[in-house]
Amino acid sequence: MTLPDLHLVDLTLVAWLEYASVLVFALTGALVASRQQLDLVGFVFIAALTAVGGGTLRDLLLGRDPVFWVARPEFVAIASAAALVVFFTAHLLESRYRALLWLDACALAVAVPAGVGVTMALGHGPIVVLIMGVATGSFGGLMRDVVCNEVPLLLKQGELYLTAAFCGAGASLIAVALGWPGTPALLACAAVTFCLRAGSLAFGWKLPVYKSRPPRV
Repeated sequence: MTLPDLHLVDLTLVAWLEYASVLVFALTGALVASRQQLDLVGFVFIAALTAVGGGTLRDLLLGRDPVFWVARPEFVAIASAAALVVFFTAHLLESRYRALLWLDACALAVAVPAGVGVTMALGHGPIVVLIMGVATGSFGGLMRDVVCNEVPLLLKQGELYLTAAFCGAGASLIAVALGWPGTPALLACAAVTFCLRAGSLAFGWKLPVYKSRPPRV
């Protein structure tokens, strides 16, 4: 499979996806901080960790120097501003957990194509693109939940989370294989990721889970 050359990947779209990912993931981190009743510094820390965690892991694994938020510190400023907004408004939400779930679904749907786009632009092959898309979308939320001592959303029994990220990244590779340019491929990635995750939340779509059986005598 031939991936798009650098000039065929819309780097402006990738940049906007990264900004959106940082903003929405920061909001989810701040919501988790509100559930844990942390102070303002705790809000900012958890929001920033969630916002840049997945992209940082991606850039370190790809040897990208400097890491994206070091090159553009405004990402940390955006995460901090989101934390401040949630600190003063979270009490207005009827259900912070439901807001968290849907914001996280939106964040996943922009972070996965952001990771895919960055990896494509660096010229990596399909397997690396697939893995980096999933990592960018899922590891910030995983860090958030582990640090806050909550059950990670991506490990909830049978729910389509990692599956949604995997299928979204896979959809972009299929689109490229069909000859689509980089931009429509990334939009297809976002659409597939969100639809699967939203379907899991709204309609209870799940994967079958392992059920143990009594040992044979």
